Amino acid sequence: MIELPVISEEATRRKKPDWLRVKLPVGKEYAKVRKLVDQHKLHTICESGNCPNMGECWGAGTATFMILGNVCTRSCSFCAVATGRPPEYDEDEPRRVAEAIKLMGVKHAVITSVNRDELKDRGAEIWYQTVVKTKELSPETTIETLIPDVKANWDALYRMISGGQEVVSHNMETVESLYRRVRPQAKYTRSLEQIKLTKEYGKRTKTGIMLGLGETKEEVYKAMDDLVAHGCDILTLGQYLQPTKMHIEVAEFIHPDLFEHYREEGLKRGLKYVESGPLVRSSYHAERHVNV
Repeated sequence: MIELPVISEEATRRKKPDWLRVKLPVGKEYAKVRKLVDQHKLHTICESGNCPNMGECWGAGTATFMILGNVCTRSCSFCAVATGRPPEYDEDEPRRVAEAIKLMGVKHAVITSVNRDELKDRGAEIWYQTVVKTKELSPETTIETLIPDVKANWDALYRMISGGQEVVSHNMETVESLYRRVRPQAKYTRSLEQIKLTKEYGKRTKTGIMLGLGETKEEVYKAMDDLVAHGCDILTLGQYLQPTKMHIEVAEFIHPDLFEHYREEGLKRGLKYVESGPLVRSSYHAERHVNV
């Protein structure tokens, strides 16, 4: 087994490595989307999440929208989204999101949401209507839905994924041994089952894993094998970055060479497409994942 360099936890407290530097967003297409977002006060995860790839994605005509509010019923240790009991959702949201996508001229839309465990259908009807209305207003726009854990409510899952989207993503986030610490209200096997059922439904499947949380190479390999066994087509791998001091610390900064190694390893193990790099996020190059 080859050994590739990582940066220790002690080093992370001193300085982020050079490969985590972010380029400023530029370009005509980016400027166009930026102007529309400002003028119409549109909400994108690209901005609120300070995504390092915002300029590149907007330039390619891809944007990510969050539905069902901004308060999550989960308390994952890596995520900066507010936790609590969410207010009532907006039943008109599907129309507004669809109109925003049309207004922005988005070629590929990624739609995500917080967890809404308090809702009997986990927000499935809003998911379904958002995809349907987007397709009605922008039939040429392709869609990826990055859906939450439905806690084995498979009727809700099938409603979520039946609106006509091209890709259905559900993020594993980390390896099995770190679930209790990173995703305390989720289960590794349940997320795998959700991916499996999505694939059996006939959808192109996708997931994302953060690296640098303390996982071993062997654990990453096992996660890849588990994903292949459960019908996952596409995997994104990116560097975890601590959003605040209240969140789980970075255990190590993964070297770009190791990210490339994981990309090659994932393809060898049967994944159809692997997006792997320090600045990769779930929606990075999402428009490329429609036809893999």
